[in-house]
Amino acid sequence: MRRRDFVTFLGGAMSWVTIGRAQEPRRVIGVLGSAAIPGSEAAFIKGLEVAGFLEGENISIERRWADGQYDRLPTQAAELGNHVAVIVAFDVPAAIAAKAATKSVPIVFLTGADPVKLGLVDSLKQPGGNLTGVTNLLSALGPKQLELLHELLPSLTRVALLVNPSNPNSRMDMLAIQAAADAYGQHLEVLAASTQNQLDTAFDIMVRQRIEAILVKGDPFFIDQRERLAALAARYAIPAIYSLAVFVEVGGLMSYGGALLDSYRQEGIYTGKILNGAKPADLPVQQSTTFELVINLKTAKALGLGVPPSLLIRADEVIE
Repeated sequence: MRRRDFVTFLGGAMSWVTIGRAQEPRRVIGVLGSAAIPGSEAAFIKGLEVAGFLEGENISIERRWADGQYDRLPTQAAELGNHVAVIVAFDVPAAIAAKAATKSVPIVFLTGADPVKLGLVDSLKQPGGNLTGVTNLLSALGPKQLELLHELLPSLTRVALLVNPSNPNSRMDMLAIQAAADAYGQHLEVLAASTQNQLDTAFDIMVRQRIEAILVKGDPFFIDQRERLAALAARYAIPAIYSLAVFVEVGGLMSYGGALLDSYRQEGIYTGKILNGAKPADLPVQQSTTFELVINLKTAKALGLGVPPSLLIRADEVIE
């Protein structure tokens, strides 16, 4: 072979190698969620980057959002199927749907409730099966949220708890908060809503029942409707405490709960570990221990409330 032909052949061969590398399939991550939560994806992607995975370079992400309609999740989980390397469930309904859809694809979840009681894993230390993830135990914080309401409103006697009956967490939330309300001698009115019309109806009932404060759980549907919820609470002048700061950022009065975005970052880190070869069964469920109290003083003023210094001192963030 002449030198010129050899060089031409070598150049062609190198081009095919380059093309072949460029066409190598990226690892695909399936993201499944009941509703898109502000900042959640960005925090998750930061966690992935810690493990060396960059979207558009060595991974691709397929997203499925149910927009608060939980009955869409099983079909969306099935769509992700077995062609993804891992399914990332952004909330409890998504995790349950993903678990029902596959027993072979690794699943990384984020839950605000005990994943053992939900049947997602065998135990926190040894998950077993194809699921692991992060829990911030928001459901366990209901009594503390009620305590904060009592500190803000010492004469409080009638409280409403707003739950989404479609969320498996709702029963655990009700039992824990009912016990706390009984301890304070408070009447607890449990109201259910899973649509916008039902939210309006719930607030009409609160007015008729002379509810003095409301506790709103961190359900994905409620998060998606956070501006509507804050506006309804303001319209009817009902003080409310929420599980997440995203409610307070749009005009809600007060929140106490886990540092949600950090939990999503941890979920990203765990996803990266699985992409690097770890098995879900060998990765203990991570428990978030960071909680934050956020207070909106502008909303408190509009409601005619004076926030006690004891609360302000403990607040991690005060919005003025």
